[in-house]
Amino acid sequence: MRNRIFGVLGVKSIMANWNADFNGRPKSISTGEIFGSDKAFKYPIKKMWQEQGEKILYIKSYKQEKEKIIPKTLKERYEEIFGVKDLAKEKSDIEILKKLFQAIDVKNFGATFAEKKSNFAITGAVQIGQGFNKYEGCETEVQQILSPFRNPNNNPNKTKKDLFNENEEDEKADKEEEDKQSTLGTKIVSNEAHYFYGFAINPTAYKDFVEMGVTEGYTEADYEKFKEAALMAATAFNTNAKVGCENEFGLFVETEADLYLPDLAQFIRFKKTEDNEKGVISLGLDKLLNAFGDRILSIEIYYNPLTTILEGSLDKAKAYHIFTKEAL
Repeated sequence: MRNRIFGVLGVKSIMANWNADFNGRPKSISTGEIFGSDKAFKYPIKKMWQEQGEKILYIKSYKQEKEKIIPKTLKERYEEIFGVKDLAKEKSDIEILKKLFQAIDVKNFGATFAEKKSNFAITGAVQIGQGFNKYEGCETEVQQILSPFRNPNNNPNKTKKDLFNENEEDEKADKEEEDKQSTLGTKIVSNEAHYFYGFAINPTAYKDFVEMGVTEGYTEADYEKFKEAALMAATAFNTNAKVGCENEFGLFVETEADLYLPDLAQFIRFKKTEDNEKGVISLGLDKLLNAFGDRILSIEIYYNPLTTILEGSLDKAKAYHIFTKEAL
């Protein structure tokens, strides 16, 4: 593969939490703008590839140690997926690199491989930016959830000061009553959010590794696997927090090898129709992309016409249904 690919990937989140911070709220920057990290987008892609039988190195896996379940180390994960007894006994760094490039997540997103005798940094051919929510009507919703189990050590309605001020008999009575109650939890979601990620694919990123003979480089087959997963993985990844999240939009712009485009997601705008029935995605890319003429080789746009209206006219653009892949 020689030509570069630039594009935008969109994910919608309806009463779900696409990417939570450590407090459980939708991740945001200091200005309050909600965003999803590139890791949040890559993880469902990796899970989808893993379910398809591909080798995935950078994903959490577990082992049993004595009576505990703990995450595997990078060394242990490497040994597991490549069938190696001991990483330290690998013949050479070249052999390690050859194996690393067999993992589809490394082939796409690169890797930082830091072990005692081998330390590599592979810049991925596929680079995905941060996905900002473009819908101004996004609000955070906090739901209370009643657990089916009681927790005798936790009363969320009492502070240490309250307990200190109560006499011993009242405290004992409250404790007995508390022990009989189920615990309360919370689930935090966005009522509606629409995330748009800019991405770029540079197939020449592995030039040095190709010259070493450790990989054939980034191929058309690698790109097709990425595109397939990028358009489906969010929809397929149905955890409790991600139910309500689905792939909404995909833009793939193929250019000449020496053409460089800025982050295309910054030009995308999203709003709802007046009746609130459909979303409207404004591309805002007409002047930028149409100006390059024949240096833009092809443009593919994927969206769901049942829920989305597309605004903007791009030369050479072909539109497809994001789920059926049928031409529109």
